[in-house]
Amino acid sequence: MRHLALMTLAWLALLAQPPARAFAASAFLRDATAEAGISFQQRSAPEKKYILESMAGGVAMLDFDGDGLLDIYFVNSLTVQTADQPESASSALYRNLGDGSFLEVAERAGVATPGWGMGVCTADVDGDGWQDIYVTTVGDNRLYLNRGDGTFRQGAEEAGVTAGGWSAGCGFADYDRDGDLDLFVSRYVEVDLDNLPEFGKGKFCRYRGIEVQCGPRGLPGTSDLLFRNRGDGTFDEVSQSAGVADPNEYFGLGVAWFDADADGWLDLFVANDSGPNFLYRNKKDGTFEEFAFPLGVAVSEDGGEQGSMGIAVGDYKNEGRPSLFVTNFSEEPNALYYNSGDFFTDVSFRSATAPSSLPYVGWGTAFLDYDNDGWQDLIVVNGHVYPQLDNAQLGASAPYRQRKLLYRNLRDGTFDEIAESLGEPLTELRVSRGLALGDLDRDGRPDLAINDLDGPAQLLRNERSEAGSWLQVGLTGAGRLTDAIGAVIQVDAAKLSQLRIVQSGTSYLSQSDMFQHFGLGGATAAGRVEIRWPEGSVTRLSDLPANRVVRIFQKP
Repeated sequence: MRHLALMTLAWLALLAQPPARAFAASAFLRDATAEAGISFQQRSAPEKKYILESMAGGVAMLDFDGDGLLDIYFVNSLTVQTADQPESASSALYRNLGDGSFLEVAERAGVATPGWGMGVCTADVDGDGWQDIYVTTVGDNRLYLNRGDGTFRQGAEEAGVTAGGWSAGCGFADYDRDGDLDLFVSRYVEVDLDNLPEFGKGKFCRYRGIEVQCGPRGLPGTSDLLFRNRGDGTFDEVSQSAGVADPNEYFGLGVAWFDADADGWLDLFVANDSGPNFLYRNKKDGTFEEFAFPLGVAVSEDGGEQGSMGIAVGDYKNEGRPSLFVTNFSEEPNALYYNSGDFFTDVSFRSATAPSSLPYVGWGTAFLDYDNDGWQDLIVVNGHVYPQLDNAQLGASAPYRQRKLLYRNLRDGTFDEIAESLGEPLTELRVSRGLALGDLDRDGRPDLAINDLDGPAQLLRNERSEAGSWLQVGLTGAGRLTDAIGAVIQVDAAKLSQLRIVQSGTSYLSQSDMFQHFGLGGATAAGRVEIRWPEGSVTRLSDLPANRVVRIFQKP
């Protein structure tokens, strides 16, 4: 408790808040990209003649330099024309200067050119107390190990986690509870850059009668990968023996580690595009059993396979059980799978999240309490894959560029989609992909970073003036699990009990801040805070004052 109090004071001194600003009652997000000094734009082929050119765009929020402020990493991609020129497209690492502005330092830090980048996840992989960065690519993945001096070294080859092929989602977790972080990588389709399917030619290369890129249906799938940490800085690829290799070779995208059945062991959810999703239940012996159909998360309520892409995990009903939200293709509703304890139920239409999503192609997503009322809301960023829609007279339900969706939690299991009532930047038409969530200025209101195609990235600051009180909790685990990935935090305040999970990965190929945000409504303190650490031990604290950022250390 003494250490907690000292750290709380340290954080408060470091994160002194600026004077409050007045905004209209409806204000929520403000586009602060330009004033923050963020000029990143993903390299993108305008016509998207190949599926490779329409899928990239991960983004991560992490504190890479240990100054207590969140930095932002945007993943860049190549095109078929520039595939042999990896230096032609630079990813961007923006260092948070603490005054609302950022400095781009990717080249200096050694993380500028991962190749044909796709997604990103972060973790302290080697247990030295510094955040490392893993980038999935078309080709060899990158593991950027943080030296602790503002620079990284590329260590994927020596660690044995290059993967190869077309990797998409990733996430670190200690699935076998041996004290070291392991790594899961989803892969999408098998690709040969020298023998790509011809644009518009073939059964799966047309959309509503117009010629478009081919796939993913009709293209060969590929397996997923699980890398088990040996504990010496190297990994074994064990997907086959662990039972998570995907022998059907579906098209894997989003990844989420979480304890689906509350048995203390991390399970694994994989969003498969145009095929049934996977939920691998941890058998506690180093292996998994695929259980998505029996548990109700494989397909839609009517049994249809969907274009599953992004994932959010959240206890939106404050019942102590994490549910799943999965973004899908247009004319397929985004899926909300409610966790009843024994199984999941598709409540997409019952929750009122489905109808508004039907015209859109959903990607990055996150549960967030944007107004700090103690109930998790939901955001989705959208954008089609076919720019040809803009030149076709199809009566399409939505154009290539699309607005965002923001769902306000009505506290009864249903949501109200309110983006249009709030106006820009939520209603601005974009082609969005990755989404990361975190409080960039530590003012108690979660901000957003979005990686787009065919336009600049976005930094959206939450400036809702009438928001309630809040608490942000960061964890430092014992041993090599310094991030405490897999830990569950429960906060009781204002007659509500809220649950959050520390995760690596999720959203669409992206990484949100590992500090967990709790809206406390009108409460002045959190009456009870409970942390269930990854290996099963529990820490309990009481009466933590509201409007604080705290870090809690696990006892060795």
